[in-house]
Order: sequence, then C-alpha cells, then structure tokens
Amino acid sequence: MTAMAHEPLTQAEVLLEGFLALDTPEGFRAELIEGDVVVTPPPDGDHEDYIGLIVGQVVRRSRTDMQFSGNKGLKLRSGGHCPKNHVIPDGTFAPAERRLYRGADPWMPCTGVAMVLEVTSTKPEADRETKRRCYARGGIPLYLLVDRETAMVTLFSEPEKDDYLRSLKRSFGDALPLPEPFAFDLDTADFI
Repeated sequence: MTAMAHEPLTQAEVLLEGFLALDTPEGFRAELIEGDVVVTPPPDGDHEDYIGLIVGQVVRRSRTDMQFSGNKGLKLRSGGHCPKNHVIPDGTFAPAERRLYRGADPWMPCTGVAMVLEVTSTKPEADRETKRRCYARGGIPLYLLVDRETAMVTLFSEPEKDDYLRSLKRSFGDALPLPEPFAFDLDTADFI
C-alpha cells in the first residue's frame, strides 16, 4: 500500500470545511461572513412581520412576477484571504420565469437574484455594513435593508466592487420607490 501525499489545507479551506460541517440547533442559522462564523437565533415576530409586509407588496404590485425564498443560502465572493462568504439573507427575490431556486443546492450562486432583503435584529451592524459589502461584491443589483433601530428603510443599488454606489433612504411611513424589475413604490406605512 502506497501513502498518497496531500497538499496541506489552507486556513481558509479548513475554516470553510468546518463551517460546512456545523450542525446548528433547529431554528438557528449559521453564516460564514468575511471569515467569521455567525450563528443567529430564530427571529422574533416583528422581524417576520416586516418581511411578510414586503413580500405581500412584491407579490401584488411588482411589474415582474417574482419568486421569494426566505433563508436561501447564497455563495458570494469574499474580500481578503477568507473563503467564499456563505450568507443567508432574510429574503431573496428572483424573476419567476428564471425558476432560480428549482434544483439549486443549499448554497447557490447569486447569479440571477434581483434583490436581497435584510431586517435588522440582534447584530444590526452586520446587516448595515458587512452583508451590504458582501451583496455588492456578489453583484446583487438591489439590497433592501429594514433598519428597526433607526426606523429607516434603505435601498442600495448599483453594486461596484465592495459597495453600492447609490442608496435611497426613507423613514418608516414614507414610500420607497423600487426600480425595475419591481417598478412600484414600497408602502412603509404599516412599518410604524
């Protein structure tokens, strides 16, 4: 029997393998964001209410028929020497005609995603900063952030390198225009 020589694993490869082998408790979710493993507890009811309000409007009012996935794992490019980011947005929207989720692996590439949605919870800075950069780096055209702490909703658009070039903020209660392929004003009156 001959022993096979193996290339040693890099620190990034060891981190990714360890992350993918995690067995998180039911209801929790684990993400690998910029080299950090982030484990999040189940969301509270208000968090889910915001998501439901947005999904309902997208289904009823979007110019393009959209599919929605809550908690869909996305593989995104990362910065530095860490492995690919493995991020789970609160919501992912894609044009229904693409059937993007059909047959997709648990961690799928973000190609074809029209918009991701995050509602702040226990670690709002991750949604405001780190995840925003991850989504921009992945080329996701739109990132909608509902910031419960500041009572603001922000739409980030025009991803370039590590950030979005444009952002449009509205206070809860004010309408936020969503561009194509959605093409409607998101009503945030019920966010108050």
